[in-house]
Parts: sequence; C-alpha cells; structure tokens
Amino acid sequence: MLRFIFRLAAMVALSISVIMAVIDTTRSVAASAPVMTPLNASWLAVSPDTRAAFETYVRAKASPLVWDGIIAWVLGQPGFAVFAVLAFLLYALGYRRRRHEFAPTT
Repeated sequence: MLRFIFRLAAMVALSISVIMAVIDTTRSVAASAPVMTPLNASWLAVSPDTRAAFETYVRAKASPLVWDGIIAWVLGQPGFAVFAVLAFLLYALGYRRRRHEFAPTT
C-alpha cells in the first residue's frame, strides 16, 4: 500500500512537472527566448498565502539558515525541474524490484 502511495505521488508530481514545462514552453515561444519560471514565482502566482505560511513555519520550526540556504535555492530552480526530480525520487521509493527466479540446473 505504501508503494502505491509513493507511485501515485510520483505520478502527480510528474503531471505537475509536465504542466509547468508546457507553460514555460508556451512562454518561450511567445517571447522568442527561453523562459524558465522559478518555482518561487509559480508558487507566489498560485497561492501567495501558503508560500508565506510555509516560510514562516520553516523559519520558526527549523532555522532561518535552512530557509536561506536550502529551501531558497530549491525555490529558485525552474519549477518543472524541481517536480521532475521529486517525481523521480518518489518513484524510486515506490519501485518494486522483480525477483529473478533461476531454473535449477541438473
């Protein structure tokens, strides 16, 4: 059941990644120049309240250094790339290795 949840979350993250990539591609064609929207800008455009709440939570619970160092760097990356990496990691967690059955030799 847990593997299913990881694979489902990977599919959702991959879907978001594809949607963000299509939006960036459309903007790139319209601007005649490559456009890669940072995750922070996309998040602020969709829901600025949750972005502010997330920053407040991280600064209060973890440390301002965690926000300024790690999370700010991740939010500065293109959104489609962040979600693509997240989808890969979630899929890897939910991946089920197949067992190879060897035929006995006589």
